[in-house]
Formats: sequence, C-alpha cells, structure tokens
Amino acid sequence: LKRKLQSPHGNPPLKRKRKPSVNTFKKCATEADIKEKGSSSQKSLPKKQLTDNQNESQKSKPFIKTSSLFKNNPDIPEIHRKAVQQVQENVFTTDSFSQLDLHPHLIATINTVLKINSMTSVQKQTIPVLLQGKDALVRSQTGSGKTLAYGIPLVQSLQGMKSKIQRSDGPYALVLVPTRELALQSFDTMQKLLKPFAWIVPGVLMGGEKRKSEKARLRKGINILISTPGRLVDHIKSTECIHFRRTQWLIIDEADRILDLGFEKDIAVILNALNAERDTRQNVLLSATLTEGVTRLADISLNDPISISIADETQKGLKPASQMDREPCSSSDCMGQENFAVPEKLKQYVMMVPSKLRLVTLAALILEKCKFEKHHKMIIFFSSCEQVEFHYELLLKVLSGGLESEQPERSSVSSACLQFLRLHGNMEQEERTEVFQEFLKSKTGILLCTDVAARGLHLPQVTWIIQYNAPASPAEYIHRIGRTARIGCHGNSLLVLAPSEAEYVSLLASHKINVSEIKMEKVLSSLMKDDRFKLHRPGSKKSSGMDPQEVRERATVLQTKFENYIHSSEGTVRWAKKALQSFLCAYTAYPRNLKHIFHIKSLHLGHVAKSFGLRDAPQNLTALPTAGSKKKTKPRPKRSDLLKKTHSKRRLAEILRSEYSSGMDTGVSKVKKKKKQRKTGNQQIP
Repeated sequence: LKRKLQSPHGNPPLKRKRKPSVNTFKKCATEADIKEKGSSSQKSLPKKQLTDNQNESQKSKPFIKTSSLFKNNPDIPEIHRKAVQQVQENVFTTDSFSQLDLHPHLIATINTVLKINSMTSVQKQTIPVLLQGKDALVRSQTGSGKTLAYGIPLVQSLQGMKSKIQRSDGPYALVLVPTRELALQSFDTMQKLLKPFAWIVPGVLMGGEKRKSEKARLRKGINILISTPGRLVDHIKSTECIHFRRTQWLIIDEADRILDLGFEKDIAVILNALNAERDTRQNVLLSATLTEGVTRLADISLNDPISISIADETQKGLKPASQMDREPCSSSDCMGQENFAVPEKLKQYVMMVPSKLRLVTLAALILEKCKFEKHHKMIIFFSSCEQVEFHYELLLKVLSGGLESEQPERSSVSSACLQFLRLHGNMEQEERTEVFQEFLKSKTGILLCTDVAARGLHLPQVTWIIQYNAPASPAEYIHRIGRTARIGCHGNSLLVLAPSEAEYVSLLASHKINVSEIKMEKVLSSLMKDDRFKLHRPGSKKSSGMDPQEVRERATVLQTKFENYIHSSEGTVRWAKKALQSFLCAYTAYPRNLKHIFHIKSLHLGHVAKSFGLRDAPQNLTALPTAGSKKKTKPRPKRSDLLKKTHSKRRLAEILRSEYSSGMDTGVSKVKKKKKQRKTGNQQIP
C-alpha cells in the first residue's frame, strides 16, 4: 500500500528514467527496471554499481580524449628550402682600446668596470670616425656592441673640452632610444663609463615616470640626456627649463624601431627644436637593419655621413653613405632585397605545430629546457599584451603552482625550477623596471614578453628565444633572435609555425636566414620524464622507452589540466576568450606582403581555441572588448536610421561620423560614398 501511494508522486519512475540516459551504463539501468518490484535493499544495488562505473569512466576519460587532441589535424608539410650561406660578421678583433687615442682613465674603466679588453668589429670601425667629429650611419648585427661604439667617443670628447663642463650647462649630448628598458640599459652603461669623470652628469627621461621629478632633474642639469622620443617631445612642449643651446651630439639608437613605433613626427619635432637653438652638431644613427625609413631619416638628420656596415664583406671599411643607401633601398620593396647578418654561434630552428597542439608543445618545451636540462634562460615572444598575461598566469598555475593537491613534493620541485616573468607595454613602469632588473640578474628563468623586449636589450646568459607568434617581418625576426648569442656567446632560437604558415621558412631563406627543423614529437616526448602527466589506469605497466601512444596520452592529460583550469570559473573562460581575440586581431594585422602566409581564413577557430584551453570555438568573440576591435564591434547601420529622423538626430549622426573619421581631409566625395554605403547596409540595432 505504501509503494502504491508513493508511485503517483513519481519518485521511483524519475529515478528509473535517469538511469538509461547514461549511455555507458545501459545494462545497469535495464537490470534496475527488471528488479523494480523488489525490496529497497535490492534497489540500492544498481545505484552502487552506477557510481563505481562512473568513477572508472572518469579515470579513463583522458584516454578517451586522446583522439580529440591528435585527430583531424592538418598534415605537417615537408619544408623544402635551399641551404643558404648566411651573412656572417666577425664580431671580435684582436685590437685593444689602448691602441686608440683615449684618456687613460677611460681605458682603465673599460678594462676593469666593464671587463672588456678587445674591441668588436663595429667599435673598431666606428670609434675613430666619431673621434674625428664626423657624422655616421652605423649598421651592424644585434649584440655587437653598438652602445659602446658611440658611448666611448662621446665620453672622450666631453671630458676633453677646454672649458670644464658644468651640470647647470644643460645637455651636451642627446641619445634617443625606442623603449624604456633600452633607455635604462643605456643610462647604466653611461654611468659606468663616466665613473672617472664625475662632473659629467647623465640622466634619463621616459614615459611612466613622474614628470615633476624629471622636471626637477632638468632644472638641476643633465649633460648626457637619454630619452624616449615621446617623453622628450612632452618636455619640449611643457617644460620651460629644457634647452639645447650647447647640444653637440645627437645619437639615434635602434633608428628603425623608433620609426616602426610611429615616432617619426616626434623625431621631426626634436630635430626642429635642436636646429632652432644650434646649427652644428655631430649626428649618429645606429641600427641592425637598414630600412627605407632609416635612409630617409639619415637624409634629414645626417650631414655628409660616413656609412659603416660590418656585414658587407666585399666592401669592407668606410665608404660614402649615399652609395650604400642606394644599393639596398633603391625601390619601395627594399626589404625584399636585404640580407641580414646573424650571430655566428646562434643555432636557428623551426617547428611545425598544428593549432590544437600549440599550448601543450610550448609547455613540454619549457619543461624540457628549464626543468629537466636546467641552466637555461628563456625568452618567449607573443604578439599581444593579453596573450602574455594569459599564458603567464596559465603556465604559472598549471606547470608551477597549480598541481600541489595532486603531488605536493614534485610540484614544489617544479616551482623552484620554473621562474616565470612577464614584460609588456600595458604594465606600470615601476613593475616593468623591476621585472627587467630581476631577469637581468637571474641565471635561469622564463620571460614572456611582447616586442617591447626585442630591441637593443642586453640580457646576459639567455640561451633560448622562442617565437610563439611569428614576427611581422624578417627584420623583426633578426631583432628577436638577437637577444641571445650576444658578443660571441652560444644561443638557440625556435620559431613556432602552423602548417599553413610553412612558406615563412622560404621567406627567411630569401634573406639568407637558415633554419633547421625540430619535430614536434621530439619535444612532446619530454613529457615522459614527468610522471605528473602519467595516465593512471588499473593494471597498467611501467612506461618503457618512448611509446608514441603514451606520449600522446600524456600530452592529452596536460591539455586536460589546462582546460580544467580555464573552465573552473566563468572569469577564466572570459579571460581565455579575450586572449584568443587579441591573437586573432594581431593575426589580421600582418602586412599585406605576408597575407598569403598569415591569412585569418587559413585558421581553424576551434583548433586555435584549443590552444587557449577552450574546449569549443567561442561564439560571441565580438562582444569582448579588446584594443583594435572597438571600431569594428560598433555597427554602423544605426547611424543611417538617425539620419532619417529629426534635425537633432541628424546632428548626432554628424558627431558620430566625425568621431570615426581618420582626421584626414580626403574630400566630400568620400563622405557621400560612405553615406550611400550606410543606406544600403543592414538596418541592425546593436
């Protein structure tokens, strides 16, 4: 009677309906249906079996997922490239600084403080030219000692002036650099060179610092002023005490990068300010790559310069700059003709990785080089700030700190080995400086960064450069790999490409850049050394050798750990989507001449999403705010509706139109054309 009264409420039938819905346990469900009229103790038996089976299925879940990570990936193409003879520079010479006509205290400082005894090739050719007071255009490979090439003659000329320099005299030399980190590094080098000449005061101006303290330093006086162009223009416009009446030197370091960052107008403002107060001065332009913009800047700023190019083996020594400029940059596609000098002891590699496997392959590479081999210092380049932040947190949590609950002993060892740091343009200046100094001093570590760290920075003992996102030009490739194998040291670089991007290797070969291939499977096999990623199955034997199936299983376990962390909360999923969107925005920004290699349509969104720890391709990417997507996400058609309404609404439409205009007066016809396009567009309301 009790059972009959309970059944109308639907409790037992509901339980019976749930059982068949679990596919793996249909058998248990049918047994329960047969025994439905039995006692309550009999009913509970299938329930236990169900939970036991569920536990077993969860244990074997990673094994089931193996197929999804290694299935439906594009075939990795064979890399067909010609073996090219790389352009080499002789970095060192046997000549010592004592052979130059330098102050004995300056030579002693170079030998004892900087611990340098012999000159590099660029220093040997540049220092005598600058000591003669001539303008120079210097082109030499990364890590060849260009800072000292201009720093030594600058200090020599300033300390030897007849009337002793006073701090209150203001700047005698102006050094322009593209990034804040390079400004700090150049300032540090100048301080060391000026140790015996304490009356010459160096100073640095850069964005992110307090203007008030910088103005105070300018009032007291700075004799060698090192600055980023933007901050210097800011002071030229707003600080009364800044003047260039006694400025005798203008040095533009990493000139091509300064132009790439859009500082061309700022350079024009600075040149005008210098020319207004003093006609004659000595000018020096330095760069590892010679672009059309650099030659244009040289024409504006240099006066009858000597061109020094260390890579030109056939035309060694000095020659008029005009001749050299015309050779590489005779046409608009001068970049296509330029060959780049690569450090002699740098080994360059490329690895083809399908989009799905990018994240686990990067993690395996970090573990192999920085945990199992040790004594490695690594820099990983990304294409956006959001990606740097995302990968920093994800790798820190999963590879270093996020596995304590599973194996506390082993995870604490890994966190001790793996020290992650990040550096990008959206960080506060104080934090950027702190990270830069920390990585500079450490013997090991992994720095995740954007191209803010690609220029001029001398980071000792860096053994690996990983380019996770391909650079936008061969010149940028050269600057990135130039953070390792500096001043004759050994180094390695690895470029990670998707199968659709294989043609990039041929592009590098056309610039005399030779890369060897590393197989992805070899990198993934390093996961066999870490039992945290071992698949725990009942009755499984100990792993023997490098079984490809077990390597795949371990890679899947690691991918599952990444995905579990990302899907642990809505916030982390949203964060992963934002990083994915920033990657896609950066991917669309490749220059036109590389669109056939890096085209957004060649990407599989679901596979790319997997490399950000997302299980499925996100549907609402446009709803997420990121830099570069704001204009695209605001639909324009609404403004055509506004135009049809009242006069006040028409005025609003005009304001909106002016907000989105480029600021260039391109004529009325274009505005009319845009109106027609808007009228024909979809009448969507955002």
